[in-house]
Amino acid sequence: MQLGTRWTSGDEPPKVVPEALARGIRAVDESIPDDALGQPRPRWTLTWLEARPIAELDTGVIVSLDADGEPVVRHDDGDEFA
Repeated sequence: MQLGTRWTSGDEPPKVVPEALARGIRAVDESIPDDALGQPRPRWTLTWLEARPIAELDTGVIVSLDADGEPVVRHDDGDEFA
């Protein structure tokens, strides 16, 4: 069993996050606008399912790796983003 971790969106992902997954996370982070009211940024949660990393943002955005090891971004409602 592998434990996960949490960090704030916009911060560098922890070193345990595979680089391909980190690329997808950074792309999502870059698309989140700054909050003019100073609200805290959402947080990522890293979990492992069958030894594969999955990062989920508090907003419901999920970044995982496909069979080729490339990042896939989707929302927890099942929609994939281009």
